Amino acid sequence: MLPGELADVEAWQEKPALVRGNAVSIVEPSENRVEPRCPHFRKCGGCQYQHMADAAQPAAKVEILREVLRRVGKVEPPERIAVEEGPMWEYRNRIQLHFDERLMGFFAAGSNDIAAIDSCAVASPRLSRAISSFRAMKRDRAWPRFVRSIELFTNESEVQVNVLDSGPKHVNRSFFEWCEEALPGALTPSLDYQTANGVFRVSHKSFFQVNRFLVDKLVEVALGDAAGEEAWDLYAGVGLFSMALSRRFQRVTAVEAVNSAAADLEHNAALNNAPIRAVRASTENFLAASAAAPEFVLADPPRAGLDKKAVDALVKLRPKRIALVSCDPSTLARDLAGLVQGGYSIESMTMVDLFPQTSHIESVTRLSL
Repeated sequence: MLPGELADVEAWQEKPALVRGNAVSIVEPSENRVEPRCPHFRKCGGCQYQHMADAAQPAAKVEILREVLRRVGKVEPPERIAVEEGPMWEYRNRIQLHFDERLMGFFAAGSNDIAAIDSCAVASPRLSRAISSFRAMKRDRAWPRFVRSIELFTNESEVQVNVLDSGPKHVNRSFFEWCEEALPGALTPSLDYQTANGVFRVSHKSFFQVNRFLVDKLVEVALGDAAGEEAWDLYAGVGLFSMALSRRFQRVTAVEAVNSAAADLEHNAALNNAPIRAVRASTENFLAASAAAPEFVLADPPRAGLDKKAVDALVKLRPKRIALVSCDPSTLARDLAGLVQGGYSIESMTMVDLFPQTSHIESVTRLSL
């Protein structure tokens, strides 16, 4: 259902103050209800919002963000939450394909069952062609039947192929050579990704932002007007934010615990002649070992958010300004509650719509002491 709709609902669980159910039929549809563009919508679990008009999705996400901040964190959001958005379709530069004996596709909603697909409306054009290539390969007798999951990442010219699950067996080089015939880049362990702030090597196990249209905008929003003598980039990954920080600050320390990403970070700093000090450590251990903080700290943690130890350490170290990039409103609310109680106030908040057609909400919160 969409906000404002009237529907016949069949309840399947009832508790005091809570009823869970399914919409049997929509009696009065919202003016924002549209026909989903993708034929796999509601079967595939990748998208949740294709029945909502593109123009209505960002505002709906902003209201969800507000509600979660108040309910989970008891944090009052700023009066205005800015929105940054880009093209709503063909934006993803990374997907995961799953396989069994018969099917190839994405996971169905709420399960590990495979929903067969032959196209994806949010995948980039190069990945859409890759889906077609794999569909043809799977019909070939040479296809390794033990392959269960493959991740694809692209810069729109090359495609990185990473086998995530092949069961107890090993996929040999000949498979990647076969992939290379249709997917240039499949044989290389990394690919180079061009952004406004430099070229980034991204290896198989390294994270990189998935929206090819909003990578640079996300960096711009996170940094704002920050500049000065020293900055930290926590959970730095391959250095996406570090590179931009190095152009504004005299000294930049980038902290990353995952070895492949840390190696990419060091490579990218050298490749772009950026004065970045790379530290291979967890953010929690790095902060615990630090005696003083710089004037600006940027943190882009995984979905689990900042560890409580990290929040407590930041409050203790007291950097003047913090930029917190989040992909989960619930963990953001928890982390903001700790920072606000520790003496920080919210300067601004922006919902950067990195995941159109889905319920995922990316945000950037800038705080000052």
